[in-house]
Amino acid sequence: MESAQRPWHKNYPPEIPVTMQYDKRPLHRFLEESSTLYGEKKALHFMGKEMTFSEVFKETQLFASYLQKLGIEKGDRVSVMLPNCPQSVIAYYGILMAGGIVVQTNPLYMERELDYQLKDSGAKMIVCLDVLYPKVANVKPNTSLEHVIVTGIKDYLPFPKNKLYPFIQRRQYQLLVKPEQSHDTHLWKNILKNSSGQVSPVDIDPVEDLALLQYTGGTTGYPKGVMLSHYNLVANTQMSMAWMYKSQKGQEVVLAILPFFHVYGMTSVMNLSVMMGSKMILMPKFEPEDVLKAIEKQKPSLFPGAPTIYIALLNHPDLKKYDLSSIEACISGSAPLPVEVQENFEKITGGKLVEGYGLTETSPVTHSNFIWGNRVNGSIGVPWPDTDAKIYNMETDEEVELGEIGEIVVKGPQVMRGYWNRKEDTDQVLSTEGWFRTGDMGYMNETGYFYVVDRKKDMILAGGFNIYPREVEEVLYEHEAVQEAVIIGVPDAYRGETVKAFIVKKQNMDVTEEDLNKFCRDNMAAFKVPRIYEFREELPKTAVGKILRRTLVDEEKKKLEETEPLQNS
Repeated sequence: MESAQRPWHKNYPPEIPVTMQYDKRPLHRFLEESSTLYGEKKALHFMGKEMTFSEVFKETQLFASYLQKLGIEKGDRVSVMLPNCPQSVIAYYGILMAGGIVVQTNPLYMERELDYQLKDSGAKMIVCLDVLYPKVANVKPNTSLEHVIVTGIKDYLPFPKNKLYPFIQRRQYQLLVKPEQSHDTHLWKNILKNSSGQVSPVDIDPVEDLALLQYTGGTTGYPKGVMLSHYNLVANTQMSMAWMYKSQKGQEVVLAILPFFHVYGMTSVMNLSVMMGSKMILMPKFEPEDVLKAIEKQKPSLFPGAPTIYIALLNHPDLKKYDLSSIEACISGSAPLPVEVQENFEKITGGKLVEGYGLTETSPVTHSNFIWGNRVNGSIGVPWPDTDAKIYNMETDEEVELGEIGEIVVKGPQVMRGYWNRKEDTDQVLSTEGWFRTGDMGYMNETGYFYVVDRKKDMILAGGFNIYPREVEEVLYEHEAVQEAVIIGVPDAYRGETVKAFIVKKQNMDVTEEDLNKFCRDNMAAFKVPRIYEFREELPKTAVGKILRRTLVDEEKKKLEETEPLQNS
C-alpha cells in the first residue's frame, strides 16, 4: 500500500512514528530487563501486598526452574487458570522463560469448557487457584495433563489478611479446599521454597516460536486457539508504548482490572507495565466500590478498561465522594464506547478516554484514537504504526469506495500465526500476503478514520434494510435513564427480522417502552427503531465486561423453539 493510500498517517502527531523497529527478543526478556533497570521499584500491589521488580523476577526464575525440573520442554503448553494476582504474572513469564507456551484459561470456565480447551491445546500442566482444583481434578483423567500446580489468594496476602482469608473463602465458595503435595500435584509455596532457580537457557526464535495460545470466545462453533508469537506480542506492546508517548518509563501506575487471561488485559496492562517498569494495581474481581477506593488510594495514572466498567463507575451512587483526578489516560476496548460515556468519564476524572479496536487474532490492538491528538468521537480511530487496513466487499473480494461499508481487513506485525491445528479455519481468514479478515463491518472516511458499524454476523436485515446494532445502541445510550443497551435481530414473519432492545435502567430512574420508542423515533430513521423492548436488571457479560449479544440471541432462539411446538399443536 502506497503512503498516499494511508491517509491516516497525516493525522499522526510528530511524537508517534508511522513505522518502528520492534525488538526481536523473547517476551520474558523484558521482565529481566525491568528487574535490572527498576529493580527496587514496586511492580505489583495486591490487596495490601507489594512486590518489587527484582522480587517478581526472582520468583519467576524459581517457577521456571521448577517447571523444567518437572519436564517442561520448548513448545510444551501450560495452562494458567488464575484471576489477576501476583501468581498470574509470575506463572506467565515463568512458563515463557522455561520455553513453554502459555494457554490462558478463564477461571469462570465450567468443566465442559475446561475439558475442551485442555484437550484441544494438549496442555501438559495447569496452574490454578485452590478453589478451582476440584474442577481441574475432575477433568484431568480425560486430558494430557501430567501435573497440577495449585495456589491460593492467601499465598500473597499480608498478615493478618492471609490468616482471615480462608474463613472468607469458606463463606464465599461454601468450600475449603486443601490440596496436598504429591507426585502430580504441586503447591505454589513449596515450589518457591524447593526450586533451585537455575533455568536452563532455551533457544527461542521470537518470530517463529509461539508464546501464547489465546482461545477466542467461540461465538460460532467451538473456540479456536489463536497462535501468537513472542514477536506478535512484543510488537503490539511496543506500538502501545509509542501511542502513549507522554507516559514515562518507571513512573506510571496502572490499574489492572482487565483480566490477564483476556488478550486485551494481557497486552495493554501486564506486558505494557512490565516493559515500561510501571506499577500494577492488581484487582482479581471487578467491584465498582473497590475500584473507586483503589483509584483514590493508589492514584493510578493509566486505566485501560471496557465500556461496561466505565459505565458501572459513572453510575455508582457514591461516585462524587471519590477523587479520581490521578487518571491521565484510558484506552477503552472489547466493545464500542458510547460517546455519552466517554464525555462523562472525562468530565469526572479530568483524564482522556479514547476508543480503540482490536481482536484476539491481532494481539489485540490494530486501531485507536489519539489520546493527546486529534480524535473523532464514534470512530475507532486510525491504524497503529506499521498496521495497514482496508475495507473489502465480501462478495467481490475487492476494495470498496471511500465511505462505503464493507469488511475491515488488517495486516501488521501483530497479526496471528494462525489457529492452532485448524489450517482450514486459518485459510478462511488469513491470506498468504498476511491480510486478516476481521469479520467486522465498517468504513473509512476521507481523513483515514475508521468506523465499525458491527460484526457482519450481528447485522440485522429487516424489510430489506441493513440495520447495524451499534448505531441503534448509540442513540439509546443518549437517553438519560438508560445505563446499558444491546440490540439484536429476532425473527419476524413479515420483515424477516425485527429489532429488539434489551435495556438496563439507571438506578432510581424510570423509563417506559413508550418513552424509548418516542426518543428513538425522534433520533433515527423509522426502520431502525426497536419494535420490542425488554427491561432487565443486568445483561450477560464476559470477564472483561463485554456484553454477550450472542447469549441473548441464543435465548431468543430457544424461546422461539419452545413456542413453535405449542403453535403447531
